Amino acid sequence: MLGNFTYSNPTRLHFGCQSAESLALELERFGKKVMLCYGGGSIKKNGVYDDVIGALKKTGKEVFEDPGVMSNPTVEKLYEGCKIAKENNVDLILAVGGGSTIDYAKGVSVSAWSDEDPWKKYYLEMREPDNKIIPVGCVLTMVGTGSEMNGGSVITNHEQKLKIGHVFGDEVMPKFAVLNPKYTFTVPKYQMTAGFFDIMSHIMEQYFSGEDDNTSDYIAEALMKSLINSSRAAVKNPEDYEARSNVMWTATWALNTLIACGKTTDWEVHMIGQAIGAYTDATHGMTLSAVSLPYYKMIMPYGIPKFKRFAENVWGVCSDGKTDEQTALEGLAAMEGWMKELDLVLNARKLGVTEEMLDGIAGASFILDGGYKKLTKDEVIEILKQSMNY
Repeated sequence: MLGNFTYSNPTRLHFGCQSAESLALELERFGKKVMLCYGGGSIKKNGVYDDVIGALKKTGKEVFEDPGVMSNPTVEKLYEGCKIAKENNVDLILAVGGGSTIDYAKGVSVSAWSDEDPWKKYYLEMREPDNKIIPVGCVLTMVGTGSEMNGGSVITNHEQKLKIGHVFGDEVMPKFAVLNPKYTFTVPKYQMTAGFFDIMSHIMEQYFSGEDDNTSDYIAEALMKSLINSSRAAVKNPEDYEARSNVMWTATWALNTLIACGKTTDWEVHMIGQAIGAYTDATHGMTLSAVSLPYYKMIMPYGIPKFKRFAENVWGVCSDGKTDEQTALEGLAAMEGWMKELDLVLNARKLGVTEEMLDGIAGASFILDGGYKKLTKDEVIEILKQSMNY
């Protein structure tokens, strides 16, 4: 039985190869001053920057640029963005890039006008905004996080060795998102496939919770099957428009809160992965791929029915003549084969994790209880060790 829930999502999406034409129409809805945030400058090489600037000029906007958003946005960068936004009293923050840039924009949106330290208020104490919130819009250039249609914002504090996400409510979700699959064609393969696994992980974090036969799980299974098929095609040809558009749409639905409806959800893989990122600054999707197999093998005995279903419905494993455990293990083996096809990182050492870091990473991994087993710190360390010996 599905649990009680309320579903709401205020983000308006413009999807497809001509979706950029909608940007100017969206910009007309906001005031004159726009803060434009983006990453290391790739958007200036692939033409996306010119498209965005063209729309900003067409609508007569005064633009305040905030470049240099890193793949794991830092608290120092957050403070820098808050200064730009507040000093110029911007009316809109326009994030152009992947999930990190959009996460960052949402962090600035709630923090710029806060009278308190936003790191402490929002990321340590998990409080909700009680001050002015600057609207956010986004143009997506890399898929994975689903940040274009949710309220999540993840910020890293290297000094404290913490990487923390806060999921804000409707008022912080992007007001609009432009999703042109062609904008993702030039993303390097490593980042592309990391994004693919981030999508898969988002779905699994919600799927592997609860035992009931419910609509949310059927949707999750369809999304996973679509991702597996399209990711294989995209690896062979990164400019396969159909594959890249299907991946982009799957990423959005994987984490726009829909398939979490009526579920407890897990999120422990993300907690461990984010802790690795706080210590190593490794690419987020790869931190998830490095710990997923040992994690799911550890919790599988506590959720055998769902792992069997995962094997059968997602990976096409035939269960005839096999125990439920054997079928479940075949499903994880099939997932491992797909991960190797994509050349994902399975060994945490490749991300810079060392034995000396294990206790700290485990200590920085928030222990949640929405999945099939609540871990202990020692079990987190064991998962990390298994990954390092993979």
